[in-house]
Amino acid sequence: MAHVKSSPAAPAKRAPRTLAGTPPPPRDEARAQAIAGYETAFALMQTGKYVKAREIFLKTLTNAPVDIADRIRCHINACLLQVKGTTTFESHEERYDYAISLLNQGDYEPAREQFKQIQQEHPEAKYVFYGMAVLASMTGDCNLCLKHLAEAIAHDPQHRILARSDSDFQDMADDPRFTELLYPEI
Repeated sequence: MAHVKSSPAAPAKRAPRTLAGTPPPPRDEARAQAIAGYETAFALMQTGKYVKAREIFLKTLTNAPVDIADRIRCHINACLLQVKGTTTFESHEERYDYAISLLNQGDYEPAREQFKQIQQEHPEAKYVFYGMAVLASMTGDCNLCLKHLAEAIAHDPQHRILARSDSDFQDMADDPRFTELLYPEI
């Protein structure tokens, strides 16, 4: 009798493996749209179209999940930095936010210029004194910091409370004049 060779059986299909041992979650449509917007804006950014990229990033930011929103904010700031000379602002509050982002990146002189421009164009925007106090603290100018912070507190006492917990004033903490300004009731 002839021996018939049987072909090896095909291996059974298994479910895909993941590190957590569970299958990936179902597709989230809002997340997919946020990723698509992010990728479109990022591609524009790479081609040097920073203004258009910023617009798409801002539009995408409104519904983006937290992990993507953080990246989007970073890219928005990068777009703003790339178009420094041509940046336009819809309000002085937007210019102030831009100045604070410059300050946080260590670009002190451009931040100082933005604060000065707000002061010149919008003298009613007294909150700019707080930003200038932070800038003075970060650049080691104690006297100017105290002057601007006193001005900010005079226009809005809430700045006193804000400054008490603001880590940007950590270099001023040992100055008794600073303590007296923040805690006049003691």
